[in-house]
Order: sequence, then structure tokens, then C-alpha cells
Amino acid sequence: MNPLPSPRLTLVSPRRWLYCIALLLAANLTGCATSGNPRDPLEGYNRAMFTFNDTVDKVALKPVAKVYQAVTPSFAQTAVGNFFGNLGDLWTAVNNLLQGKVNDAMTDVTRVAMNSTFGLAGVIDIASDAGLPKHKEDFGQTLGKWGIAPGPYIVLPLLGPSTLRDTVAFPLDFAGDPWNYKKPDRARYAGNVLRVVDQRSGLLDASNLLEEAALDRYEFIRDGFLQRRESKVFDGEMPQPKSSKGEGESATKEAATVGALTAEPEVTVAAVDAASAASAEEK
Repeated sequence: MNPLPSPRLTLVSPRRWLYCIALLLAANLTGCATSGNPRDPLEGYNRAMFTFNDTVDKVALKPVAKVYQAVTPSFAQTAVGNFFGNLGDLWTAVNNLLQGKVNDAMTDVTRVAMNSTFGLAGVIDIASDAGLPKHKEDFGQTLGKWGIAPGPYIVLPLLGPSTLRDTVAFPLDFAGDPWNYKKPDRARYAGNVLRVVDQRSGLLDASNLLEEAALDRYEFIRDGFLQRRESKVFDGEMPQPKSSKGEGESATKEAATVGALTAEPEVTVAAVDAASAASAEEK
């Protein structure tokens, strides 16, 4: 007779299984995979998983995203992004508070209240028009702010680039996504599929550019991802190593490009939920 179903049982179990598998893979491969890059000791495994994820994207996700982009009006795509972004502002507020950024947290809460009330449940981002900046924070960034090192680079099945720190933070990012408590389950699954497809459609131009420009896409994405994640931990004020002006500009462009290609945590959560929908339905 419990009127509030446990999120742990109804939401996390299938995703926890995938999460544990990823950690076990990383742990088992630590002793057998080596790399010249100290940040990427699992490069052999990571490259194989990168190829697998890339194949899945080309066969399944990218074609669907192209159709979605072609048939969905731009205002509807914007509304989808705004709606899920508004939900994400709640978890951002929590992480800003945990990081001691009280003013930013209050701004995030105000954004949610304003967009939810006057922006048709968040589909219209009137808070940005009113001058309230949007922030993006997750628990991986919070752990980094607390001084926890990122650990080795890991490419997770279907989810893509990550680090050990971000992988450990993932369950809390999952629990902090309000959409994961949406009932009925079918509505939640449908919404998460829509969220993933909408996010992928917004990356079509960037991914096409990367395919044409990068000699080694794996290294390009890895290095840019790691640089971007650490930059986000330090709110863009991370101390930079001494380098020439040209090297600094190149690194900035690389991080910006990869920043467009790497999913935000709430989208990663949505991908896990969408991928596990079938198994959850069977249970």
C-alpha cells in the first residue's frame, strides 16, 4: 500500500545493470589495455567501443534524426529542446547549490518558475529573453569542483565519451532528471526517444563537419571532450598550460566542436532509458 512507487525499483534497475556492466568492463580491461596517453589507459577497448557506437549511430540514430529534422518545423524542435532544458534546470540548480554557487542556483530556480508558469510548461524560454542566463551543471562537474580527479577516459556502450568520475556520477544524474519519474512508463519512454532524436538532429551539421575534417576522429573527440569537461568544472577559467597563440586557438576550436558533439548528461540519461524500454516492458 505504498502510493509513491520507488524510483529505484521502477526506474533505475535496467539502467543500473548497464552502468555496472560498464564499470566491470573498465575494471577488467585496466590490466590488459595500454595506451601512450596517460588519460586513456583503455584506448584499445575505447576505440572498439567508439567504432561500435559510431556504427549504431550511422545505422539507426542518424537516419531517424535526418527525417525528424526534415519533417519537424523549427519552432517545434525549439519547443522540444526548451521543454527538456527547463526540466534540466532543476538538477542544474541542485548542483550549483552543492558547488556553493548560490546566486546561480537561485537564477536556475527562477528560470524554472518563470518558464513553467508563463512559458507553457517550459516550451517557451521567456527567462532567457528576460535576461536570466541558462547554466548547465551535473554531478560529474560537482565532483570535479570538490577536487575529485576525472580518472581515465571511458567510452560507454551507446552512451559515448565519459570519464570514471562522470560514470560514477551518472546514477545521481539519472535520479536528478524529473522526467524519469513521469507516468505512465510509455509516456516516459516516448519522451526520452524524442529527446535523444531531437538532440541528435541538432548535431547533424557538426558531425558532418567532423567526418570531413578530422584525421583521427577518436582522438579528436577524446581530447576535445576531456578539455571541455574540465573547462566546465572550472566554469571556463581553468588554468591553461603555456602554449603558443596558435596552439591555444586550435585547442579552443577543438573543444568547441566536440562540445557540440557530446551529449549532455540529461540526454545520456534519456538514451539509457530509451535503450532499455523494451526490456522494461517485458518485465
